[in-house]
Amino acid sequence: MTIDVPGHADPLRPGKLLCIGRNYAGHAAEMKSDVPDEPMVFLKPSTALVRGGGAVALPPQSEEVHHEVEGVAVVGTGGKNISEEDALGHVAGYAAGLDMTARDLQRGAKERRHPWSVAKGFDTFAPLGPIVPAEEAGLDMQDAAIRLSVNGETRQDGHTRHMIFSVAQLVAYCSGIFTLEAGDLIYTGTPEGVGPVEDGDQLEATVEGLPPLRMSVRR
Repeated sequence: MTIDVPGHADPLRPGKLLCIGRNYAGHAAEMKSDVPDEPMVFLKPSTALVRGGGAVALPPQSEEVHHEVEGVAVVGTGGKNISEEDALGHVAGYAAGLDMTARDLQRGAKERRHPWSVAKGFDTFAPLGPIVPAEEAGLDMQDAAIRLSVNGETRQDGHTRHMIFSVAQLVAYCSGIFTLEAGDLIYTGTPEGVGPVEDGDQLEATVEGLPPLRMSVRR
């Protein structure tokens, strides 16, 4: 799969899907977890990616899949050990996204002190909306309302100013661990209000200044 970034010369092929856990204090609290003192990074496979207008497939292994609305930064220029001051220059665009989570599998893995990548990595568990160029006027990923509705009912209603770590901080931090490459995606964390989805649900994820991401849910 490739993704088009308006204004970018060539389509980008997503490589790493870097996801940030507990980047909003409200979400950490609802999960009865501590607020991290540095970014909490986990990975999703590229096969989890699905574009807006598609469907989230509920896996047979789980009976409790949750929605998590997130802003997503698309890496345009790769690099290693990028400074926080230079970090936003490496971002080609932004999109609304969803980090779908098999909460029952995640809970079981935590209880056994096992990694919980499986709970996050099923096919279609990383929906991605239309991408807007980073330089587009009026778009500020640190000053945007972020919401998720299910069947027209608002479930999550947050604001990116409550992110613990900013996009610039996340790009810099991740680049100190992984060499960032063009097309890498950084899912920047979710506000409070996460909850279950069911077969037939219609999801709409919005980040202020970005086109909405609309997905259906199917078993």
